[in-house]
Amino acid sequence: MSSTRATQEIPAFRTRGITKIYGGRGTAEVRALDGVDLDLPEGELVVLLGPSGSGKSTLLNIIGGLDHATSGEAWFRDQELTSMSDRQLTRYRRDNVGFVFQFYNLVASLTARENVALVTDVAPDPMRPEEALALVGLQERQDHFPAQMSGGEQQRVAIARAIAKRPGVLLCDEPTGALDSKTGTAVLAALEDVNTRFGTTTLVITHNAGIRKMAHRVIRFQDGRVVEIEENKTRIRAHEVTW
Repeated sequence: MSSTRATQEIPAFRTRGITKIYGGRGTAEVRALDGVDLDLPEGELVVLLGPSGSGKSTLLNIIGGLDHATSGEAWFRDQELTSMSDRQLTRYRRDNVGFVFQFYNLVASLTARENVALVTDVAPDPMRPEEALALVGLQERQDHFPAQMSGGEQQRVAIARAIAKRPGVLLCDEPTGALDSKTGTAVLAALEDVNTRFGTTTLVITHNAGIRKMAHRVIRFQDGRVVEIEENKTRIRAHEVTW
């Protein structure tokens, strides 16, 4: 356990009774989250498992400041996210959260370095784009355009862009979902390194159950509820994950 995790008393995230309901008033009501209580310690790598529609992405969107809960409370450290205005949530995302999605969302007309600079130009205390790309092993590819890069390389550019602003948390929604085993392993290794080196609290949604063995803890969702939380006493490295 790192010193960051051992000494931090306030969880990175905590939720109490978080519910998210879509629809209603003449349309079928969908309860995407149904009273979720969680405490996620600082500095952990957490894997979220569960079938499609079980609430994983909805939770990530709420604690990432992209969506509002219908009811309940969500906190990032000592900040109550569920009481924030849209403008406050925008600042929270800018200053604290890095996002990595299944599809890389890179700007095709910009080089890898320029894609990362989109974030560093507005962050309060960013890394240099070159430094962030070096952290994910792409120092030799920084002047290449997305079309000149493999899927795994593009995803690592997306990770570099997310970490370049030195976020407190990294939220990853199916970051290896479109990748083969070799490139997926490289992406997992980059996430593992960021979590270990910087103590960045990292949440990873995945359908690859093998990735769960990398995590400090695994949270299983079903029908908008947390049905199981498992802590790993021993963890494997990214290159040991089976596909």
